[in-house]
Amino acid sequence: MSDQPGEWAPELEELRAREALAEQMGGQEKVTRQHDRGKKDVRQRIDLLLDEGSFHEIGKIAGRPTYDADGQLIDLQPANFIFGRGKINQRPVVVAGDDFTVRGGAADASIPAKQVAAEQMAGELRLPIVRLIDGTGGGGSVKSLDSDPKKKRETTGGHGGGARTYVPYVPGWEHAVTNLSIVPVVALALGPVAGLGAARMVTSHYSVMVKGLSQMFVAGPPVVNRLGGEQVDKESLGGSRLQTRSGAVDDEVASEEEAFERARQFLSYLPSSVYDLPARGEVTDDPDRTDEALLSVVPRDRRKVYQVRTVINSVVDQGTFFEMGKNFGRSAVTGFARLDGWPVAVLAGDSFHYGGSWTADAAQKVTRFVDLAETFHLPVVHLVDNPGFLIGTESEQAGTIRHGSRAMAAIYQASVPWCSILLRKVFGVAGAAHSPAHRFQYRYAWPSGDWGSLPVEGGVEAAYRSDLEASDDPEALLAEITERLNAVRSPFRTAEGFLVEEIIDPRETRPLLCEFANLAAPLRTAGPARYPYRP
Repeated sequence: MSDQPGEWAPELEELRAREALAEQMGGQEKVTRQHDRGKKDVRQRIDLLLDEGSFHEIGKIAGRPTYDADGQLIDLQPANFIFGRGKINQRPVVVAGDDFTVRGGAADASIPAKQVAAEQMAGELRLPIVRLIDGTGGGGSVKSLDSDPKKKRETTGGHGGGARTYVPYVPGWEHAVTNLSIVPVVALALGPVAGLGAARMVTSHYSVMVKGLSQMFVAGPPVVNRLGGEQVDKESLGGSRLQTRSGAVDDEVASEEEAFERARQFLSYLPSSVYDLPARGEVTDDPDRTDEALLSVVPRDRRKVYQVRTVINSVVDQGTFFEMGKNFGRSAVTGFARLDGWPVAVLAGDSFHYGGSWTADAAQKVTRFVDLAETFHLPVVHLVDNPGFLIGTESEQAGTIRHGSRAMAAIYQASVPWCSILLRKVFGVAGAAHSPAHRFQYRYAWPSGDWGSLPVEGGVEAAYRSDLEASDDPEALLAEITERLNAVRSPFRTAEGFLVEEIIDPRETRPLLCEFANLAAPLRTAGPARYPYRP
C-alpha cells in the first residue's frame, strides 16, 4: 500500500483514528480489570481461536461517539460486540464475540444490528459460526431506563431513542434458529452468561463452559436472591458442573485455551454447511488393524460392567474420538471419530450407568445427537449395550417413555448410513431403537450378544407367576425355568433364523467398520435434512 498522500488522506487519517479508538475496547482500566479476573479480552480470544492473521473485522468503528463543540470527534466507545470472518484450520468461519470491557453485553452499549448481521452472514454465506459469549449477550440493564440528566449515558435500551421500557423481543432471533439447520454453531461461555446470552449459548450444536470462570443462568444471583426466595452465588446457581450435568451445556474445560481447542476439534469433523459433505481426514491408522484385547473386554457375567470407551478407542482411528456431553445422560456415550479417515458419529451404551439403560436424560441426549449427525451428513456407528429404558417411579416421573419414543423417532427418521454393533444387551423398546429397522440392517453382533423383549432375569417371575405361586418349591422351579430359557438365549439361535445378520469375532470390528465408512462415503447426500434440527 502506497504511503503517498492522496485526495482523501484526511478521511483515511480519521478512519485510522477511529479504528485505534475501537481497539482500546472499554479503555485500559477496564481491560486491565478483565485480565486481573483471569479472563482474556475479546480481541485476544479471537486471535487465539483463529488461524494467525486471518481475522477480518466487520463494523469495527460502530459505537457511541463523543464530539466537541466544533463537531470534532474526541472519543468513541465501540459497541460491546465484535464480529467478522476468519479461518480455523484454513476453513472460513464467522466469529462473534462479546466485549465485557465495554458493557458486559447489556443493551445500553449494544448495536443489535451487529449480532443480527453476524448470524445472517453465517447463514447466507454458509459458514460455521463461533460465539464467544461473556455477559448477557445483548440483554437488558435497568440502567438503560435511568433518565437522570446527571447520568452521562445514552438511555436507549438498544431499542430506539429515549428512556422508555419496551415489550421484549429479540432482533434477528429467527436467523439464530435457522442457522441450526444450515451451519455448525459453536458457543463458548467465557464469563458469567445470563438472559439472552444464555439463550445464545444453548441455541447451538456444541457449547462449552470454563470451570470457575463462566457461569450461566436465566437471571443472575442478585435477581434470584432478591426475588426468588433463595440465596445463591454464581457457582451454586449456574456453574459449569451444574449446567453440564443438567444437559444445558455440553462440556466444561479448564481454560479458555482449551475451550478454543475444543471448538476447533468439533468443527474439524463437520462440513461448513449442510450443502457440503464432511471431508475425509488424513489416513493415519491401518484400517485392518485388530486388537486382541477386544476378546475379553465384555465380561461373561452379564451383571458386570466394562469400559465401552475402551471399545470405541480400539475400533476408531487412533486418537480421533471426540466425546461430547460426557456428564449428561451418562448411560449413552456420544461423540465424533474417524474410520479410515472418514468422520462418523459414534453412539454407545455405557454399562457403568444404570447398566446402559436409557434414562429420560440419555434419550434427550440421543435425540439431539442423531439430529446432529443427520443434519451434517455423518454416518452413525452405534455400539449397542442397552437393557431397555430405566424402570421405576423416578423414571416414570421423568417422562422417560416420551423422551425415549422421541429418540426412537429421530433414529427412524435418520437417512444417513447406519451401522450397529451389538456388543451385549439389546432389550425392549429402547433396544429396538438401536437402528432404523425399516432400512437394510447393516449390523453385526459379538458372541456376547444378549437380546429379547426383556431380560430373562427380569421376566421369568412375571411370566410364570401363577406357576411359581402354585409350586411347593418356587425357588427351585424358578431356577429350572431360568436354566431352560437360558439354553435358547444364545445369539447363534437368533442367527439361525436370520434375525441377526452376522456374528463376528470382536477383533474383526475395526476392519468391518472401516469398510462400512468407505461404502457409506459416496452414499452421503448434501443438502438440508428432511427434519429440522431440534435444539
